Amino acid sequence: MSTLASIHIYPLKGCRAIDLGESLVEPWGLAGDRRWLVVDADFRFFSQREHASMARLVVTYGPGSGINVSSDGFEPLSVPVPRPDAEMVKVTVWQATVLAAAAGPAADAWFSAFMGEPARLVYLDDPRRRAVNPEFSNEGDVVSFADGFPLLATNTGSLAQLGDWLAAAGDKPVPMNRFRPSVVLTGFEPWAEDGWRRIRIGSVSFRVAKPCGRCLVTTTDQTTGERGSQPLTMLGVKRRFGQALVFGQNLIPDSPGLIRAGDPVEITEYAP
Repeated sequence: MSTLASIHIYPLKGCRAIDLGESLVEPWGLAGDRRWLVVDADFRFFSQREHASMARLVVTYGPGSGINVSSDGFEPLSVPVPRPDAEMVKVTVWQATVLAAAAGPAADAWFSAFMGEPARLVYLDDPRRRAVNPEFSNEGDVVSFADGFPLLATNTGSLAQLGDWLAAAGDKPVPMNRFRPSVVLTGFEPWAEDGWRRIRIGSVSFRVAKPCGRCLVTTTDQTTGERGSQPLTMLGVKRRFGQALVFGQNLIPDSPGLIRAGDPVEITEYAP
């Protein structure tokens, strides 16, 4: 039987994951996922791609969707959700410009010290502001501060095969957290996800929008922030599709609902 193995959110884009037993699926992603963002002096988002140290950011939710932030060598920080009259700023995530609420000087100072350059923390108070790429979505589809799509699904069968390839090449297998999934699915053959078009997790249906092209983040230890060369090098050998090195599939929910670890997973439509 194919099931939902695990659920993960990343309250602050680029931070360490929080593992959940259940989650509400909202139109823009899992509840609480990537609603907070750190931006540079030009209001462009920070990412683990350029700042591997972000993997050392431990972020949890406090009262009222505020966050608690900690990392070795820094005093813990608690940040409330910005007030309705907070300063609104335009921030950039890839090609999208989104209006977000400024968290305030104390948070900005903390993150500037952590990043080693001027930084600001912002909160996406209304996640309906950012549309999904229309090439892969329907009108009205929206996304939080995630890279491009509301959820990312990965398959334990594919990770196992990737691990076998790495071991055969004399490298260590990597854990699933290198791929920063929203939902991890189990009970499928390796790379079965390549042929999916629609899936159902529990009672919630999703469209499979497009394969996820991978980047340098997959080579980053999600606890220490240390970098290597795998699994990206192996994906370049085994999983290159055009210019993309693929692992996982991006999902768009058809409607809100609750998912729980252990829920059955059904493939409701395959690629023609």
